[in-house]
Order: sequence, then structure tokens, then C-alpha cells
Amino acid sequence: MENFVTLSNEVRMPKVGYGVYQVSKEECERCVLDALATGYRSIDTAQAYQNESEVGSAMEKSGVPRSDIFLTTKIWISNAGQEQAKASIEESLRRLKTEYIDLMLIHQPFGDYYGTYRAMEEAYKEGTLRAIGVANFYPDRLIDLCQFAEIPPMVNQVETHVFWQQKEAHAVMEKYHVVHESWGPFAEGRNDFFKNPTLNEIGRKHGKSAAQVALRFLLQKDVVIIPKSVRKNRMTENIDILGFTLDEEDMGNIEALDTGASLFFSHYDPKTVEFLTGLGRNKV
Repeated sequence: MENFVTLSNEVRMPKVGYGVYQVSKEECERCVLDALATGYRSIDTAQAYQNESEVGSAMEKSGVPRSDIFLTTKIWISNAGQEQAKASIEESLRRLKTEYIDLMLIHQPFGDYYGTYRAMEEAYKEGTLRAIGVANFYPDRLIDLCQFAEIPPMVNQVETHVFWQQKEAHAVMEKYHVVHESWGPFAEGRNDFFKNPTLNEIGRKHGKSAAQVALRFLLQKDVVIIPKSVRKNRMTENIDILGFTLDEEDMGNIEALDTGASLFFSHYDPKTVEFLTGLGRNKV
């Protein structure tokens, strides 16, 4: 299996990356250094994670050429709007200690995200951003943006795991040539994820863990993944998923685990929207 996916603008993005959501500032530099030493070449952070500076320091100290690293960050709601977003891109570049960002995403579909997207298009044309996209855009909002943006989004990062496989959303992304990227590929352990009988039975068959089976399933469904761990042995395990293939029976059994619903929140729930937009008032 090819280790990269080609975005709609011909930029190549690794299919397996390392995410730093909920990695503390104190641990982040060490974790990113470990991830790069383990072989990861895609790192995913965000303004809201408040660890961009640590990611930048790790990349600088790693000895890995910047050109070999695919770096993703995201613009938070409080920086929405064309001028604020433009300033936040410059701030992210400074924190990350880099002259360009490989992929910039709008973190949530709230606030003036059209203004944010225009700022990203501008930075893309200038070469500061190599690719642009969105996160947490449900099919309706993704279609709206794809239909009216000058430069269509290249990636959509959404909650995706064996219990919510996002089949409808995936079909929409394929139609609009948007790469499907998963956040929460382990659902943060919810639903007794790592004890799931189906995943463990298939794991025993292939000599792999339940986690590796779950990640491999997403790869075979053409979903980019960014698993997170603060333990180097788990980082190694999570990236060691290219040497085996799930067969049709395996894939069918895992597809049957799909509940068709989020294990976290719905953007169609008014309480969720109030919570996220409330967070969006906080500067990052």
C-alpha cells in the first residue's frame, strides 16, 4: 500500500501521522521528538492545543529536514474572520518556527469561517500554506464551502473510528475530491474500544493488536489517520500497520461495528454548538 495520498493540488500527504491533541506542553516536545525518531513524518497540531511552540522546537531539534515533515495546524474559532485569521496564520508560523505550513485547517465551522477561508486562500496563493482544508465540517457545510470557495478544501478532518465510520460523509468527500482524515481513530478508548471482541479476534488472526486492526481498517477505507500516544512503544505499534492486510471477511465484521453516531458530540445539537462557540470567544 502506498504510504501517501495525493491531494487535489498534487501535494503528497502521509497516510499515517502523529497527533498532539491533549499532549501537554510539558510532554509535547519529547513526544514529537519520539514520533519523528520512530518514523512519523506527519505531525498534526492546532492553535487551540496550545502546543505549537513545542512542536516547532521538536522539529528544529530533531535533525529531520523540514522538507521531509508534513505539518498540519488549525485556526481556532476566536481567530475567525479574514483579518484575524491572517494574523493568526503569521502567529502559527512564528510559534512553529517555520516559513510554511503544509496543511492549514479551519478547526470548527463556526464564526466567520468564510472570512477565515479567504485568508487561507490568500496564504495558499502566496505559498505560505501548501494545502488548505477544514475540520469538523459535516456534509452540508462541506458541500456549501466546496460549491462557493475559489480554492476547494483539500482535506476534511472529522471524528472517524470503527464505531462511527462516516460512510455518508466519506461519499460526499470522495465526490468533491476532499481527502477524509480521521481524528479520534481510537475514540479515546470509549465503548471499551481496546477490549472489543471483534477487533481482538481479528488481531489474533493477524498477530496484531486491536488498535492496529482498527487503524488498518481506516487505511483500507481510504481514511488518513493521526493516532496519538505519549508512549514510544505505542507510537511504534501505531505506525506498524502497513505490513498486513485485512481480508473481506475482516472488513465486513468491522463494518458491522458502525453505530452511525458520534461517541463525542453532534454539531446539530444546540447545546454542543453553544459550548463550542462559547469556547471560541477565548483567545488562543
